[in-house]
Amino acid sequence: MSDDGNPKIYLLPNLMTAGNLFCGFAACIKILEGALIQAKNQGVDQAADQFHWAIWLILASCIFDLLDGRLARLGGNESPFGREFDSLADIVSFGVAPALMVYRIVLHEFSKTGWIIASVYLVCGALRLARFNCLAAANSASANKEFKGFPIPAGAGLIASLTLFMLWMAQGERHLGHWKWVLPALLLFLSWMMFSGVRYPSFKGINWRTTRSLPKFLAILLILVFTVLNYEWMPFVIFLSYLLYGFFRPFLSRRMKEEIEDEIEEDSDFTESP
Repeated sequence: MSDDGNPKIYLLPNLMTAGNLFCGFAACIKILEGALIQAKNQGVDQAADQFHWAIWLILASCIFDLLDGRLARLGGNESPFGREFDSLADIVSFGVAPALMVYRIVLHEFSKTGWIIASVYLVCGALRLARFNCLAAANSASANKEFKGFPIPAGAGLIASLTLFMLWMAQGERHLGHWKWVLPALLLFLSWMMFSGVRYPSFKGINWRTTRSLPKFLAILLILVFTVLNYEWMPFVIFLSYLLYGFFRPFLSRRMKEEIEDEIEEDSDFTESP
């Protein structure tokens, strides 16, 4: 907080958060445009193109959300304003947009219960963000190292990447067929997972100063390249692996968890050049 009572707004982290919010809002617009095209019977391909745009915009929001926290911690610019702004952006990008997308794809067929299922996910996401902010405000050390419950950005990424994967599996048919019924079940499951006791690593210790051995660096590079080359299904594999990791994590040895979740402090193994 500045001397005149106005909160400090750090440029780069909050620009990333603004990008997150922009992509989330744009995703909502694309979903509504796709719905209007469907209502006017202007073509299945045109509507599918709008939903594809919405999927990529939600995934872009995940990237912006990943960057804003890293930039804030790198510069020591974490602030209450940034935390609140981030949550407001998250509820649009990872709450409203995925719920609206699933509603438009499948849930609108149930006039009485479809909107309730979508609303459950949205409300659970908002409650989880509020709980996280309370823990962060209390300076909970555990909140920085791990998440209790599945984080909402990962949930939105899983919904978007699964939809992208199913569209790819449809081999150009531009619709999901009977596979679309997986989405409402996933929406309810993720609503429960956000408030479950399953713990997930936050990986917040990984930033621009983090060091890795050459084999680990090459492995990460290969995964990134493989993901770009197989963008239709690799994002789904990554988000699903993170979801399942929380269930297997308690059964892993401490050494194995440290190998997977290796988080090196910012100042360790880091020397500044003269």
